[in-house]
Amino acid sequence: MLNSIDFNRRMTDVEYRLETKAVRGELANLQHRMKESKLPVIVLFEGWDSSGKGSMIANMIQTLDPRFFKVHNTKDPTPEEQRHPFLWRHWLRTPEKGKMAIFDESWYPEVSRARIESNLSTEEAYSRMESINTFERQLSQDGCLIIKFFLHISCKEQAKRHAKLMEDKNTRWRVTERDKFRNKHYKEYYRVYDEMLEKTNTVFAPWHVISAHERRSAMNEIYSIIVDSIRTALDKPKIIVPSEYQSQVHTFHLVKKPKLDEVPLYRRIEEDKYRTMLRHEQKKLSKLHNIVYRERIPIIIAYEGWDAAGKGGNIKRLTSALDPRGYEVIPIASPTPVEKMHHHLWRFWQNLPKDGHVAVFDRTWYGRVMVERLEGFCTEEEWKRAYQELNEFEYELEKWGAILIKFWLHIDSDEQLRRFTERQNTPEKQWKITDEDWRNREKWDLYETAVNDMIRLTSTEYAPWTIVESQDKKFGRIKAIQTLNDAIEARL
Repeated sequence: MLNSIDFNRRMTDVEYRLETKAVRGELANLQHRMKESKLPVIVLFEGWDSSGKGSMIANMIQTLDPRFFKVHNTKDPTPEEQRHPFLWRHWLRTPEKGKMAIFDESWYPEVSRARIESNLSTEEAYSRMESINTFERQLSQDGCLIIKFFLHISCKEQAKRHAKLMEDKNTRWRVTERDKFRNKHYKEYYRVYDEMLEKTNTVFAPWHVISAHERRSAMNEIYSIIVDSIRTALDKPKIIVPSEYQSQVHTFHLVKKPKLDEVPLYRRIEEDKYRTMLRHEQKKLSKLHNIVYRERIPIIIAYEGWDAAGKGGNIKRLTSALDPRGYEVIPIASPTPVEKMHHHLWRFWQNLPKDGHVAVFDRTWYGRVMVERLEGFCTEEEWKRAYQELNEFEYELEKWGAILIKFWLHIDSDEQLRRFTERQNTPEKQWKITDEDWRNREKWDLYETAVNDMIRLTSTEYAPWTIVESQDKKFGRIKAIQTLNDAIEARL
């Protein structure tokens, strides 16, 4: 892509003022339309050192209302950020609907410059590029407009700009030894940049390579692309999924699981045997947790199940064996107003543990294909698309190195009614039962269909569902801890 750029484009100051006056005014108007239409926009600038990324961002934001945009100056990941998945810190910076996020460098240095400066292997670089394409596609399909610029200058032009900065003692500090190294090895960087552009130039988020030899013509081209892109995004009635989409979607191998009505629920454990087994499994888990912490293996445990299936008690027995400094239980309720203004996976990316730690989710990202599906909180297109998104999310966790355990706590309808009635009639347990629980019970058959679909379509080889027979809570608790212990031992 880089070899097709013409460095000879020029524009006079008069031409620049005449051509950009109207387009700058339109950009200001479009920003308010973005806010009204709840269109999130990401504008990211990548390119060579000294290509003018900072000055062009500074020029651009003079046109915008500062209440509705944020500029992110992305640096190398900190030691703390390196303990999370590669895309974790970038997911957290995605904009709310109706706002704009402007990136002075973004996730791309971690798949380009890192190959030269951090010994990132080609295999890992390609894997990260695949993750980036998935990330950008998910955001785009959720309604986010992504505009990507790469500011291109020649090796000679870069050296000339470095020399000019070095002439003045007030700007000399801006040219670092790393900048000099990058100019000296321009051809090597050219190769990794060009490959990055080719592999991440998608129909959802295409690259715009800009000749940055002359600032005015570059800025004029940037303004025109931003305005045209936002105008197009606002005018189209909905996101059109192009045919090329299918070639960009990962195909996952699914593990066959029984339907809920095929799972026997008669299994039980006597009290004495339960106490002995619980102590044994908890003691084993406690030892394994110490090893996991030392080996920096992240663990994510996802609990779903019928209301009153015993999730709380199950979680309590499992976490009792863990060092409280090394785990967190994350209860998931209805999304907050801020969470609703982001992609539905945003709030779950926020709560991922760092490596060596355990996150226990009491309800999970699967609400999209259950309660949101059945209660009409998202469109049919959105919840059908979510199966793929959820598999991709968990695939990122697997690539990161996480142990991911997914439990569905299963009981039958009669047992749920018995537990509901007991809660209703026991004063100290009445807080556990709500009108919503009774309403959901009326939709048992619909929920069972949704759960069967969920298990069938998201039980992947790397993250299969474990159906926990919780008709007898004691049996369910033992099975959950044993399943976790087995998974950790298999990894170790």
